[in-house]
Formats: sequence, C-alpha cells, structure tokens
Amino acid sequence: MTGPELHALIERLRAEPQETEWLEFKANRYEPQEIGEYLSALANAAAVHGKPKGYLVFGIQDVTHAVVGTDFNPEHAKAKGNQPLLIWLAVGLQPNVGFEHFVGTVGGKHVVLFTVNPAFDRPVKFYGEAFIRVGSSKTALSKHPEKERAIWSRRADWTAQLCERATLDDLDPAAIEKARREYKVKFPAKAADLEGWDDATFLNKAKVTIRGQITHAALILLGKDESSPLLSPAVSRLSWFLKDAGNREQDYEHFGPPAILWAGNLAGKVRNLTVRALPSGTLFPVELLQYDTWVLREALHNCIAHQDYGMNARINVVEFPDRLVFTNQGSFLPGSVESVILQDSPPEVYRNPFLAEAMVNLNMIDTQGGGIKRMFTTQAKRFFPMPDYDLSDPGRVVVTIRGRILDERYTRLLMERADLDLMSVVLLDKIQKGIRIEKDDAVRLRRAGLIEGRFPNLVVSGKIAAVTGDQAQHIRKRGFDNRYYRDLLLELIREHGPVSPEVINELFMEKLPDVLTDEQKRAKIRNLTFDLAHRRGLIQNTGSARGKGARWSIRRPQTNREQK
Repeated sequence: MTGPELHALIERLRAEPQETEWLEFKANRYEPQEIGEYLSALANAAAVHGKPKGYLVFGIQDVTHAVVGTDFNPEHAKAKGNQPLLIWLAVGLQPNVGFEHFVGTVGGKHVVLFTVNPAFDRPVKFYGEAFIRVGSSKTALSKHPEKERAIWSRRADWTAQLCERATLDDLDPAAIEKARREYKVKFPAKAADLEGWDDATFLNKAKVTIRGQITHAALILLGKDESSPLLSPAVSRLSWFLKDAGNREQDYEHFGPPAILWAGNLAGKVRNLTVRALPSGTLFPVELLQYDTWVLREALHNCIAHQDYGMNARINVVEFPDRLVFTNQGSFLPGSVESVILQDSPPEVYRNPFLAEAMVNLNMIDTQGGGIKRMFTTQAKRFFPMPDYDLSDPGRVVVTIRGRILDERYTRLLMERADLDLMSVVLLDKIQKGIRIEKDDAVRLRRAGLIEGRFPNLVVSGKIAAVTGDQAQHIRKRGFDNRYYRDLLLELIREHGPVSPEVINELFMEKLPDVLTDEQKRAKIRNLTFDLAHRRGLIQNTGSARGKGARWSIRRPQTNREQK
C-alpha cells in the first residue's frame, strides 16, 4: 500500500461512526496482548458484519478521531519472552486468517495501521480465546453466542464435500444394513419402497451421498475402518477409556468408522450396574441401571454430529466407577444449555448441517433438535442427577452423565414431586451438587417452598425434607439458630472454662452447617464469641492476649466496691 493510499484509507476510516465494531482507533497504547486480542475481535466482528477487513489504527484518538501520532513501531517491538511482536501475533492467531501492518504519516504525524481478514469457517482465537467487538468494547466471544453462531453460519460444510477417491466399496456392508433398518424405523411409510432400492439409491434417498458420490459424511457414518485415511487430515475416531476412582487407566479401546455402529460398541464396553433407590413410605427399593441406553446413545451421537472435524481430534468417552465423560471438539453453538432446555424449536445453526441431516434420516439424532432436553427429562424420570455440561473451554464440549445417586433427598424429592417443571428440577440438581444458581432463580425456588438458607448457601427446604423423610440430614445442612449456638458456647465455658479458641473451634467446626466453608465457620465462631462478650457481657477474655492467647471465662458479677 503506497503512502497516498494509506493516507486516503485512514481518512475514510476517520469518517466512520465512533462505535464501529470492525474498526478500533488507539492513540499511543500498544501492549502486545491487547493487540492480539483486538486482531481476534476485529476479524470476528468483520465476519459478523460482512466486512472485507477489520482495522486497528494507532496514532488516532478514539473519541474525536483526531490525528495525534504514535511512537509505536511494530517491526521493532517485542512481545512475551522477547519474541518479535509480529511473529508472536502470527503464532497466536488461530486460525491465522492473515493480517498486515502499514506505517505512514497523516498530517505529518506517524500512524500505524493493522488490517486483518474476517473469520471464515470458525471464530478467530488469540492464544486459545476468541474475542469480539460489541459497540465500542472488546469482550470474550463466548459471552455472545448469537455472534458466534453468525460466524459459524459462514463456513463451508466439510461433511457435505465429496471425497473423489472414495467409492461405494469403501463403505461397510454391515453399516449400510444398520442404516437401512434405522431408516425404516424413521420412515415406516417408505418401508415398501426401501426394499426395492439398491444401496446407491438408498444412500441418495437418505441424503448420505450426493448423486451416487461419496461424501465425507458417508465415510464418517458408514465407511470401512481401512478407508478412514481418505478423510485425512480429518479424524473420525472414538476412544473409550476405563479409569478407576483415582484416575488411573485400567483399559482402553479405539474405534474407527463406521460411526453408526459406535453406540453398540460403547454399550459393549460400559459397565452398566444396577442401582437401588428406596422411595419414602415403602420397604421395596426401585432398581435402575446406572445409565439409560438412550441417554448414552444421544450423548455419543451429539458428539458425532457436532464434532469440529477440522480440529483433527478424536471423540473421547472416559468411564469412571460413578460417571461417564463425553468430550468432543468444537464450541457449544447454542450458547447455553438452559436455552436449549427452554426452547421448543431446533437450533438455528449446525456446525455440520449435511452430517446432521444424514443422522436425522438414519434415526441417530432427534428430528426437532430436542435430544438434549430429552436427556434431562429422562434423567429426571429415572431420579438421577442431570447431565453436566462443562463449557469452560470455548473450544470443546464436555458432558458428564452420572451413574450414581448423589443426594438421597434430591432423589426422593423427584419420586414424590412429579409435578415439578424441568427447570426447577435442573436448579435443584445444581443445589445438590453445590453449584451456585442465579439470585432470581433462588427467589423463585424459595417462593415455591423448595429451598431455604442464606444465598448462596442454599439447601432443600425443611418442608421438602419432611416429605422425603430426611429431616436429620436437612438440619445437618441447614444448621440451628444462633440461640442454640450461644447456649452451647456458654455451656462449654461454664463447664470447662477458661477455654482457648482451639477448644471452641474443635466443638463448633463439626456442629455448624455443612454448606459453610471452614473459613465461614471460623467467622461464625468469632461473631458468636464477640456477641457474648461485648454485646451481652456474659463472657470475658482472661488470657494474656487476643487470638490464640485468649482464654474465655464466664464474666463474674461485679461487687459494690468494684462498681464504685
């Protein structure tokens, strides 16, 4: 770009409105980390707004767009570890969609311009995290799932692309037969027609192939294991690991295509033991398998449908004694699990739309995109904990299916209260797991009489505990009122005083409610002691010092002489 061209471009950019999400002006601040984050944010914002470039300009005042100049020289600047800035930025952008820098003058003052290409088939991250511009602010892209969906909707569907080297002979006959059976279940009205279709016709009808040509989706779902190199560098592989409670590996096995058979492969590996739960008011236990086979099938097939095959990674299933953990690469496009549970319509954007439609036609995933919600309702009907979705890593989804009852009170609650709506069950499930819920949700549950306790240390309410026959455990979690604890401390001091703080802690740490942390318990003890000593005047420190040197005794009445 020539000097006059750079000058003309910057003048056009200065004429833009102040809150342009694909453009950022900086006066003279040029921290390396911030530059990288802005390149990510501007690339993603340019994709959302359909712009050919994102722009970062140094030497221009942000609010007034006045030319103020900068002493920034990107070619001489250093980043972390004394690395050259430009190399460090290029390594950090993933994928590196391409950026350039230009140095020139405007109005006789030094300016620097970075241009970055828009995100194409996935969000642009900087050292593992994607950013976006919202108004005039830079923020994490994960906080704005609607913008992330807009970026993903731009991508070409790799699963729909043809594998020119593949033929029908690269597909597994047993997998095709399984596909035929599932297609008949999905479309019973077409059963008679299905009998007359040869394999090529059937695969076209099921939208697994395109005009008889083999797609990447066909190789993933129905391909022979020995044909998997045709997908390279992409990977279609399931790895199962068996670990003990100490996270030590006990066994493992890897499965290649065809993915349509993976659910059966996994079912043959997972130890699905019987769990017994005892409803209140009965002597006969309810016997349930640790895992519902449909829930496991849905979790696995979601991994297949939503895997980012461009990451060249496997789908993993790790089996522990009390849970199964499913992991696939790629961000969770709906944004939040709660939005999926609440909405009655299918997702607006699929990472692999061609593959997803093929899986729908082969009865592998739900037609209306309601599979995740059904997983939650199925677990609730079985009185088991809800699935846990860990979305902390924006580049992958981790789903945990628990095969063991965590809290008998929660389980018996579900047995007694079939009228609870799904979101209430999900929130109560979080409470039993010690996961903090939003304050508004806590207010709603409290009004319904389902919880009590001081936010955020919530427990199932006493009313529910009485219904479920677990009053003792409820009191253990909730604790007693302050009067009980004051009387207990006074009795300790009367019988054994003077007593040290260590003795008081030893008594109370086991008696205070379980929902409090150790630090909160110690603070509670200090408050009780202060109340009895300074507000009520019932005890006094007869030790040599505060803290560990304190010795608490009952305050003796003053004599008339002392009072004078």
